[in-house]
Amino acid sequence: MITATSWLLLLFSLPTSRNTERVAVWRRLKKLGAVQIKTSTYLLPDETAQYEQFQWLAQQIRDYGGDSTLVRAQEIEGLTKEKVIAMFNEARAKDYGELRKSLQGFIGRRKKIDAETAAAELERLTRQFREIREVDFFDSARGHDVAMLLRRAEGRSRTRQPAVLDAKQYQSKTWLTRPRPEIDRVGSAWLISKFIDRKPKFVFAPSANAVPGAIPFDVLDAEFSHHGNCCTFETFIKRFAISDKVVAKIGEMIHDADLDDARFQRVEAVGIDRVLKGWAKEGLPDKEILRRGFECFDALYAFLQRR
Repeated sequence: MITATSWLLLLFSLPTSRNTERVAVWRRLKKLGAVQIKTSTYLLPDETAQYEQFQWLAQQIRDYGGDSTLVRAQEIEGLTKEKVIAMFNEARAKDYGELRKSLQGFIGRRKKIDAETAAAELERLTRQFREIREVDFFDSARGHDVAMLLRRAEGRSRTRQPAVLDAKQYQSKTWLTRPRPEIDRVGSAWLISKFIDRKPKFVFAPSANAVPGAIPFDVLDAEFSHHGNCCTFETFIKRFAISDKVVAKIGEMIHDADLDDARFQRVEAVGIDRVLKGWAKEGLPDKEILRRGFECFDALYAFLQRR
């Protein structure tokens, strides 16, 4: 993950007759992970590797008969640092979104294709993930989601049924999940606070070991995360043997909203997911998103109880 203090701007122009060269430049910019802020103006974090790549591309544009200028900027008028980072993360989210669809398709038909074809396709998808990850400069949340889906595609989930845990051993704990919580993370935190830990503390960090002693959830390779066909919420239900029928229904809703595989044909939580994403885009603090999300799940639970 990059901590950007300045930015690189590549400004260029090419003769209108150079369509082939224009496409070549666009493809190179896409591969570098650059984002467009104006016509023929592209942006990268000011790091040595990115600077060298932009230098090379600027020279290539001049070789094509065009003009190019490479600029370093501490600030960009009209764009805060947070807004620029959001632009990069949105661009990577689109890339991850396309890969996620491909992975879901692969998982759905894996049993119908031969082992050699499956291995080749999985290798290709893994390579695509690594290429996106290389230009995921600000650790997009979508990257973690796709990484967990890739683990599922690789078959690296638990094969044996894990032991049921005693909630009494999980009281007054610190629980860690990724920033900008969405449907599975917010739902899991709500489930923890209502059915597992009476006095939980929630913290946010991009990696499982960022806070010593904290219990990570919905983080890559964590004990409480996606396993097999289960989202994190469903993993908690199984590990703590939560038998509440309403919770089971909510788990189906979260599964379909989070994994987008229509397994249970339940769309009720999709709206909640979009609201959570909207609050994140508005810049609400993670804890405030969690607080508001808890109110949504409290209301949903109350409604389902009375049906």
